[in-house]
Amino acid sequence: MAGVDGTYDCTVKSPLGDQKLTLTVTSQGDSFTGQASGAMGASDVQGSVNGDTLAWKQQMTSPMPMTLDISATVDGDTISGSVGAGAFGSFPLSGTRVG
Repeated sequence: MAGVDGTYDCTVKSPLGDQKLTLTVTSQGDSFTGQASGAMGASDVQGSVNGDTLAWKQQMTSPMPMTLDISATVDGDTISGSVGAGAFGSFPLSGTRVG
């Protein structure tokens, strides 16, 4: 198991308030697959792994269709990064590994 693999309980600080998110990550080489789920639904995700840093794009449909550009670094059992939301700016993401 790679150092980034696991399930994380995350929070994104957005203009709509704190958005809770559960992220699962399974890496293989320089890529990963997983799922992101929260109050606005769940979606499969896939992206790149560079050391302890994950990067992926995620489609959002509510409150409006948008592609999020996410980058996060795993440090032990914590994850932190940013969620880019196009013209709306970038919002901090933080969380902890579950289990």
